[in-house]
Amino acid sequence: MRTVRASRYLTPLREGGSVPAIVEADDCGTYVVKFRGAAQGERALIAEVIAGELGRRLGLPVPQLVKVELDPLLARSEPDPEIQATLAKSGGVNIGLDYLPGALNWEPPFGADAKLAAKIVWFDALITNVDRTAKNPNMLRWHKQLYLIDHGAALYFHHAWTDHLARAKSPFTAVRQHALLAFAASIADADAELAPLLDETALRAIVADIPDDYLTGELSRDGYVAHLLERLSAPRAFAEEAERARSA
Repeated sequence: MRTVRASRYLTPLREGGSVPAIVEADDCGTYVVKFRGAAQGERALIAEVIAGELGRRLGLPVPQLVKVELDPLLARSEPDPEIQATLAKSGGVNIGLDYLPGALNWEPPFGADAKLAAKIVWFDALITNVDRTAKNPNMLRWHKQLYLIDHGAALYFHHAWTDHLARAKSPFTAVRQHALLAFAASIADADAELAPLLDETALRAIVADIPDDYLTGELSRDGYVAHLLERLSAPRAFAEEAERARSA
């Protein structure tokens, strides 16, 4: 992941609880930034990094992620006291996603390519993403293409780290509520194609992008790698559960 420096705070996005914002950076790019000082905290940003880079490694349509260096002095020009407080607590590295101007929220009438939908369902089952439902799909439609956003609720095992390896083989029954399940082709075929793309080398390269100071308490890069490797080891209960849910 590249590192950019925030140069201008443009506008808050109030649709989510974390109140991300569109921020201009010193590379002349604009990014949707999630802040470490928001209520969800740094674990949500770790989930954004790991899930987003996993998705990109799998060839899924995730906008580019960057690390965004933020000077708390940017808060001085923000009139909203709540946002000002969040910015003041967010000095250092935050996580940004390439801003897609004019993108529309995905809705079921847009549909989805069946093979792509199957891969996305498999991916969300792997990362235990509870936040891709019809009510809150966290997908955008931009230039007639589907894009995946907002992965802060994924990897929820890291909110209860104790015995996380024992829970790594869970089937993830919440996949039954996935927004794309009704559009998906065979999840078994997606599993056969995607699982070989994620080995220990790939996972270690991904977790290397987690900012060092996000890894507080019991959190560790080795722990994330071990959890995901265990989850990816055959048989993969999450893929079997997703295929059962699709067939039903």
